[in-house]
Amino acid sequence: MTLSEVARATELSPAVARRCLITLLELGYVGKVDNLFFLKPKVLELSTPFVESFNIDNIIRPPLQQLRDQTGDSASFAVLSGNEILYITHVSTYRVIRTQAATGTRFPALATSLGRAILSALPEGELDAFLYKYPLKATTKFTTTDPASLRAAIKQARSDGFAVVSDQLDYGITSIATPVVLPNFGVVGAINCSSSTGKVDLNSYPASRSPALFRIRDQLVSELKDARGLLDAITDSS
Repeated sequence: MTLSEVARATELSPAVARRCLITLLELGYVGKVDNLFFLKPKVLELSTPFVESFNIDNIIRPPLQQLRDQTGDSASFAVLSGNEILYITHVSTYRVIRTQAATGTRFPALATSLGRAILSALPEGELDAFLYKYPLKATTKFTTTDPASLRAAIKQARSDGFAVVSDQLDYGITSIATPVVLPNFGVVGAINCSSSTGKVDLNSYPASRSPALFRIRDQLVSELKDARGLLDAITDSS
């Protein structure tokens, strides 16, 4: 990105953005060629202390691996960050799809099952405020962008206990997610199964995945209820 692009993306003045980039250059997190700045591999070091200090691989990943093994789908845990979902952990199958997810990946919340599942667990007023503040732009011809339709879909997810989307974010991706809600704490995120649209029957997909999804959700709730430090960290990800 150019300096002006960095300033625009970070909502900083060009002078402040330039000082920040100079610091990051000196620390080795950013490189520069001509007028373009780019991330260097050293940025990967920033995620390691977070993953290790909260024992994420031992708390969240094993249940997701079980979910993957039981369904044959990729499985993820994500939290809400602004108008996006932020992937905390992702366990993949060997399917090749255009839109890949990994730890740290962000997608528009309203176009994903994970985002809609989390939003379905929020109070009505917070949901309305979210829909008003973050209008959704279409990324496929199937993307639902009308606020009333999105509200209806999220309310349906609240009633069902899960959200299902198909080809909303990208073509060829169908997924189902359920919110992870802890007693006396509230919604902390959501887990999902994700499959190739062409390999599933949309009519039977929810019934075929929801039992395993609910079992793993309940297991994860049990694992997370004593991990207060991790809960505080992942629910303050914005």
